[in-house]
Amino acid sequence: MKKGVMRPGHVQIRVLDLEEARKHYVDLLGLIEMDSDDQGRVYLKAWTEVDKYSVILRESDEPGMDFMGFKCLNEAVLDSLAEEIRALGISVTELPSGDLKDCGRRMQFVAPTGHTFELFATKEQTGKWGISSVNPEAWPRGLKGMQANRFDHCLLYGDDLEGNLTLFRDVLGFDLAEQVVDPEQNRVALFLTASMKAHDIAFIKHAEKNKFHHASFYLETWQDVLKAADLISMTDTSIDIGPTRHGLTHGQTIYFFDPSGNRNEVFAGGDYHYPDHETVTWKAEDLGKAIFYHDRQLNERFLTALT
Repeated sequence: MKKGVMRPGHVQIRVLDLEEARKHYVDLLGLIEMDSDDQGRVYLKAWTEVDKYSVILRESDEPGMDFMGFKCLNEAVLDSLAEEIRALGISVTELPSGDLKDCGRRMQFVAPTGHTFELFATKEQTGKWGISSVNPEAWPRGLKGMQANRFDHCLLYGDDLEGNLTLFRDVLGFDLAEQVVDPEQNRVALFLTASMKAHDIAFIKHAEKNKFHHASFYLETWQDVLKAADLISMTDTSIDIGPTRHGLTHGQTIYFFDPSGNRNEVFAGGDYHYPDHETVTWKAEDLGKAIFYHDRQLNERFLTALT
């Protein structure tokens, strides 16, 4: 049941060298630098996004994800969902407007898998980059690199998947679009959506809490994914796997690493989901085909390279 969470709003990623990260996310991925703040954080967006930013880079001595935020329909939804989260026994901290630049108040909490999430309803809207809202052209000139369309989702690793399912499905109103189950029918992966997309957030079972697998960005076509692969080679960027297709979600994909070791994905295509669709189930013994549909086997790096 939808409860007013609209979409992924932003992700704050820790990087070891801010200037190297800026080159990667702007020149290679094609995000647009929008702002910075007095903490030294850099704010980026993809060109189709109407909010001012969706990716925040923070320099740190350890890579990974600080938090992921979801945008809600309005401030009343924000308050209502915060109360429901508290009723589940999870502490919620209200962060004031302006704590993130040009963003309203945020309700921040730690999920059962140890990852930090937040909800917000207000952020400055700058519109699609380089495109008017009246008689808009097809695309803006001056885009760089892979020309990422939007920040799409994150995949995170952690231990308590059932706790996360209760939080995201029963409290926040996400649908369980796809899952992976082991022979005993225990869930070992969740793909959850608040929209019509194949997923807005995904989790894979892992012994350690609070591990970051990747942040994903949407491209328009398979040809764009192949171009991304060319750019990865042209820039000697560290590649994980691809181009290939997923079984889960059926997206066309390639994975690679930023200079700090954080994994990125760009992908095109993929399934859609409506609330009346039943959950798609994959068997854990067929996980190779579920993740990499063509090779039908997992590479060790994909499972173990986490930040």
